[in-house]
Amino acid sequence: MKADLTELSLEELWTLFPIILKEHNPNYKDWYEEEKQRIISHVEPENIVRISHIGSTAVEGLTAKPTVDILLEIDGACGVSEVTEVFENLGWGLMSREDDPVKLSFNKGYTPQGFADRVYHLHVRYFGNWSELYFRDFLIAHPDVAREYERLKLKLWKQYEHDRDGYTEAKTDFVRRYSDMAKIEFSNRYLPER
Repeated sequence: MKADLTELSLEELWTLFPIILKEHNPNYKDWYEEEKQRIISHVEPENIVRISHIGSTAVEGLTAKPTVDILLEIDGACGVSEVTEVFENLGWGLMSREDDPVKLSFNKGYTPQGFADRVYHLHVRYFGNWSELYFRDFLIAHPDVAREYERLKLKLWKQYEHDRDGYTEAKTDFVRRYSDMAKIEFSNRYLPER
């Protein structure tokens, strides 16, 4: 086995890290809080605008990939290179980077042997009106929609077990539809003040 995950092809990575769905673990909230405190203690406070637990693990009772997703919104004056260096020094791996708008994705808990006991995805962006916050809130406020989302994920699971991009794409219309509805229902609660 290759010792460095960066040496693996996308196909090898998807084989090593398949889509796994599990019943909700009540510890997800604690895992998020612990990681949030680590982030707060290593990123300059003036650079942090908001930290949020997003994704299915933030919705109590929802079957999910056992990955705690965290959205870290940073101040527009914060340097992307500075933040990247901080997280790489903390053991986070940079998965992807987009520059316009800035979107950094880090992961932690991916090892050459497979998933660690705790797995995290960290999404770093400049402060904004992000759909992930609305989608989470909508699922919490509408358990019937959360169950529908759970059924969709379970239906797609085996078909896309080794194709994370396909799995995400297959859920996109559902997520977009309810995120848009949430922005109306919740009156743009995350829209930054100008």
